[in-house]
Amino acid sequence: MPSGAGMFVRYAFPPNERGYCGPSDTGSLLQYGGADAAEAEFRPVAQAFTGAWPYLVLIAAAAGIPDPLDARVVEAYWVGNDLLDQVSPTVLGTSMEELFRRSVGQFSKLALGFVTNGLAHHSFHVFCIYPWVGLLGNERMHAHALNVLDKCRIREARVVEIADGRVTVESQPLIHEDGRLALGPAVREATNGAVTNGVVDGLGLADGLAVGDWVGVHWDWICDRLTEGQRDALGRYTTHHLTIVNDRAG
Repeated sequence: MPSGAGMFVRYAFPPNERGYCGPSDTGSLLQYGGADAAEAEFRPVAQAFTGAWPYLVLIAAAAGIPDPLDARVVEAYWVGNDLLDQVSPTVLGTSMEELFRRSVGQFSKLALGFVTNGLAHHSFHVFCIYPWVGLLGNERMHAHALNVLDKCRIREARVVEIADGRVTVESQPLIHEDGRLALGPAVREATNGAVTNGVVDGLGLADGLAVGDWVGVHWDWICDRLTEGQRDALGRYTTHHLTIVNDRAG
C-alpha cells in the first residue's frame, strides 16, 4: 500500500486536474504521488480538498488514529474498509450539516434524508451529498447528471488491453432505469489519453499495469490496482449507497 499522501494523490488528482476541487496548481500535486511522499508537507495540500478532507478527519477521530493521512484512513474514504463502521451516522450527519451551512448556508432536505444510514465513503459524497441525483429527474440534465455520477465515483475496472500508450479497461457503468440507479452490463472504455500505462509525465498513478489487473478508476484515470479485498469493499460500499438513494427515491 502506498503512503497515505501517495494514495490520496492517486484518487484526488483526476477531479483536481479538471478543476473541480483542491488547489489550483495541479502539476505540483503529482510530486506527492510516490510511496515516499512527505506527508507533513502534503497536509496543507490535502486540506485544500474541502470535500474529501472532512471525511478523513471524521474517520481518523472515530478510529482513534491521530493522523487523517494515515493510509488506513485514506483507503477507508476512497476505497472502503472497516474503519467506516466506527463513524456513527449521527456524527456524520452533524458534520455534513455544519459543513454545508458554512459553505452554502443550508443542507438540502434530500441530502439530510440520505444521512441516516450513510457511511463516510466517497460514494456517499457522490450519491448522497452532491446534487446530481436530484437532477436525474430533469429531462434536460439527466444525461449529464448520470455521467457525472458515474465518472465521479470510484469504479472497479479490469485492464483488457494495453496498446499504443493507452490502457483500455472494462467496467460496469452506472445506469438509471425506472427511477433507480444500478450498475449496467460491462463495457470497454479507454483511459485518459495523457496516460501511458498509468504514468503521467513520468510520475505513476498506477504504473506497470498488465492485462488482467483490477484497478480503481476515477473520471478517466486509473488510480491504483485493487486487491480482492479492496474490490469487495468498493463494491459493497457503492452498493450500500445506491440502495439508500433508491430506497429514498421509491
